[in-house]
Amino acid sequence: MKRSIIFFAASSFVLSMMSNAFAQHAMTDAELMQHLKGAGPDDVVKGATIMNATADGKMKTIQAGKNGWTCMDAHGIPMCADKAGMEWVDALMSKGPAPQKLGFIYMLKGDDGASNTDPYAAKETPTNNWIKTGPHVMIVGGEAKGMMQAYPRDPKGDPNKPYVMWAGTPYEHLMLQVK
Repeated sequence: MKRSIIFFAASSFVLSMMSNAFAQHAMTDAELMQHLKGAGPDDVVKGATIMNATADGKMKTIQAGKNGWTCMDAHGIPMCADKAGMEWVDALMSKGPAPQKLGFIYMLKGDDGASNTDPYAAKETPTNNWIKTGPHVMIVGGEAKGMMQAYPRDPKGDPNKPYVMWAGTPYEHLMLQVK
């Protein structure tokens, strides 16, 4: 029970932090449900908690989940994360310590690009090694660090091969392409 309350509080914090950023991409609930199709495997999306940003920047649950996953639109990019993945997102958004758990995040529709070296870069610059990755999954959290040592940590990264994003930061994670 105590863990559930802590997880709910952490998830609520993550969602409130993310809500202002996501408000600019506000969609109707029906549009979001359509947008999330294909963000993760069908069974994951169907059974997930679905969160949507309202016009005032708050997050609301539009579907109560049954499978431990949360799906949402993240800056126009649909994603689904397991509980540990959401804790990692919380840490990233709050600039807190990354959890030591192993988390998993689906982004099967790909992304619009991000800095491969700076977790907080908002736009592409000549020095932040911007990288756009197609459909992928992310392995996140402290327990993934041992696994990551076997993969390229090059700041430039090759989006066609597995690579470590944000290497050397508390939020480094493994990017695995799905074709």
